[in-house]
This record gives sequence, C-alpha cells and structure tokens, in this order.
Amino acid sequence: MDEKALQNKIQSKVRAKLSSIFARYRTDFNDLDSMLKWKPIVLVLGNYSSGKSTFINELVGREVQRTGQAPTDDSFTVITASGNGGEEPDVPGSDLVNDGRLPFTAFKTFGEQFISHFRMKRVQASMFENLAIIDSPGMLDSVSEKDRGYDYASVIREFSRMADLVVLMFDPHKAGTIQETYNTIRNILPVATGEDRILFVMSRIDECDNLGDLVRSYGTLCWNLSQMTGRKDIPRIFLTFSPKVVVDLPPELAVWAREREHLKQEILAAAGLRINHILQNIDKQIQEVRMVAEAMATYADGGLKILATAVKRAAAAGLLSFLFLDMGTKQLWGFPEKTILPTLLSGVVAPAQLLIPLAGAGAVAALIMLFLFKWQLPRHAWRCRQHAERLVELDTVYRRNLWERVKDKVGELLATPTVLGLLAGHRGNVAKLDRFSKSEMQDYYKRLSE
Repeated sequence: MDEKALQNKIQSKVRAKLSSIFARYRTDFNDLDSMLKWKPIVLVLGNYSSGKSTFINELVGREVQRTGQAPTDDSFTVITASGNGGEEPDVPGSDLVNDGRLPFTAFKTFGEQFISHFRMKRVQASMFENLAIIDSPGMLDSVSEKDRGYDYASVIREFSRMADLVVLMFDPHKAGTIQETYNTIRNILPVATGEDRILFVMSRIDECDNLGDLVRSYGTLCWNLSQMTGRKDIPRIFLTFSPKVVVDLPPELAVWAREREHLKQEILAAAGLRINHILQNIDKQIQEVRMVAEAMATYADGGLKILATAVKRAAAAGLLSFLFLDMGTKQLWGFPEKTILPTLLSGVVAPAQLLIPLAGAGAVAALIMLFLFKWQLPRHAWRCRQHAERLVELDTVYRRNLWERVKDKVGELLATPTVLGLLAGHRGNVAKLDRFSKSEMQDYYKRLSE
C-alpha cells in the first residue's frame, strides 16, 4: 500500500464531500485539513530538566538542540530532514505560519509572542524524511513563573491534536509535580489525542544514587500520574538514561538499555501510525459534526411545525379578513357600497372592490408572520438552547462525552436562528455523514489493513 497516495486520496475525498457540511455548522474545516497535510509528527513534552533535548539529539545522531540542567530553549522547534540532503538555515515562525503547504497556518492566531518562539530546523538525517519531531519549551510551575506571553496550554493542545505520537518526559527529581504538566495530562491530552498515542518516559535515571532512590522516584511518578489522570491503572512508563553518562551497564541492568532501544523504535515507528491517526480524527470530527446536525434537525423539526401552524393560521385569518373585513368597514364608515362576498357570489367583481379585502388579508397575514419571526421562532430557539441536551439522545457514555464537546457549538448556532436554518436539510446532512462513515471510511480502513 502506498500510504502517501492513500493520504492524498483521503484528503481530496474529505475536502470534496465534507467541507460544505463543516461550513454549514460553523466547524473549521482547516482543523481537519491541516492534519491531512505534510508528514507524521512526534511531539515531545516535559519539564525543563527532563532530558527532552538530550534524547532528541540522540535520535538525530548529533547535537541539534542545546542541553542543560537549567532552561536552555524557550521555543517550539520543529526538527525534520532538509529538502536538499544537507543542512539548511532555520525557518522562522513567521514563515511557518504563512506557508499553506505546512499544517501550521492556524497557529497564526496565537500571536506574535508565540510566532517569535516557533521555528523549524532542517537537518541532514534520512530517518526524518518522513517524520518530524517537535521539541517544546520546558513546562513550568505557572503559580510561580511569569506569563509566557501566549496561550501555552492552547498551543500544546493544537500540537497534540495533530501529532501522531506524544512523548511526555519526566525526570526523577520532578516526577510530575509541575503545574503545567498537571494541566497537560489532566485537561489537554484527554481532549486532544488518544491514550494510545501517548508515551510516558522517566529519563535521567542514571542520576539516581542507588536502586532504592530509583524505586522511590518511580513510585512517586506512578502516584502523581494516578492523581493527574484520575485513574488507578497506571500506563506503561519507559525508563531511560543518557548513554554518554552510562557507558557500561551491569548485566542485571541491561534491561534498561533494551527498553531504551524499544522507546526509540516506538518513536521512529510513528510514521506508520499516520494514516490510522488521520482516519481516527476524521471519524471523530464526523461524529462531532453529526451530533451537531442531529441536534439542529430536532430543533428544525419543532420550528417547522411552528412555521406550518403559523402559515395555516395566516391563511385562515387572511381568508376571513378577505371575505368579511369590508363588512365591518361598511358598518363603521359606510364604505364600500358593495362588499366582496355578495359580488363574489354574483360572479362580477370590480377591481376596486378587491382593495380593502386584499389589504386586510395581507395585513392580518403579515401580523401573524411577524409574530412568528419576532416571537415564536426566537422563543423556540431560546427554549432549545436552554435545554439543548434534549435535542439528542444521550443514552451511552460515548454520546454523553461527545455532547460535552459539541454543546457549545449547538448553543452558538441556536443563538442566531434563521428561517433558512430550519430549511437547511439537517436530516439529509446526518444521512450524508453516515454514508461517508459507513462506506468511505470503512473502505479506507480496509486498505490500511491490506
């Protein structure tokens, strides 16, 4: 299977069939489109002394990132292979966020402070021809550190969303106690990525004084992870070290060297996760938009009933006004001399005799429709917005979690109701999304397994 060709085909098919539906429900298609661009991505996170840069240098095969005990780099750095096979100058963030060929255009919204702390390094490394690693600034304790000047948590969320693998690194001395680490694990990663795309690593174990010290540090990290994830089952934690420091391991500790190699292979194999990651995220986005469309369909069903009732009332009231209004005006003011009903029965109607009946019928119908548009439909939208959870069935945990992600979008759409919104074919859009999931998506998964 040619994964690049399949990725390009998925991109064109998704854009052709889904972009208009995404636009209808004010869902930014660029979020999905950016994931279909470029190459597989590994995001490396951790506090400033967790060994991120040291590990990246080892993967590349030489020093491309500065290392040290104190913070040495406050930028998000994309590291990938150069286009000409040799070293190339760094690409500044201003170029990265304005290059439509890259998946970073949406990061422009994070402002100049972020852009000035964003760059790309293009290095001579064949393993990165189909892979990019993003090194991140070390996480800080936001209680005591000054503001970074941009929304760090949102940037991490966006990078995590597009990454095929997230490597979260700790060191034995700060095993998960940093505030930004807590927020990342507790609030950001569960929304932005799947658990199967996160690797937990405790680095620098060579700095432990003895085995007991290592066991205490490892236990502390396990405890902190259980608190941060809110789960009793602990994910696998890779243990690693700096090969420059530890040259000769005793036989009983050789398992750590094998685990280190396993970790490196997991990271380098991230490219093989790309298509699966793309399909997972397409499916996630489709299900979110589908629930929004489903909620709007329920809202539209109720609104159309109100509209149909109003039209019937307007027609009935208009007809009564047409037939009998001139009788009232004749009784009150003495005109017209002949009312419309007798003349209709006689079969001879002068154009002048239609003036009052038509004006009356039009005025009554207009008042009823004005009441509909100014009161009834806005009131219906308000009621739906107040009890938006009633618009969809929340009979499973999956659907309840899905609703939590889309309820604000539904509220936004209901805040500006229109008649066109009632006639937008929401049920048809739900059906289109279902067909895409059941036919196109299943076909792509089948090709992936071949």
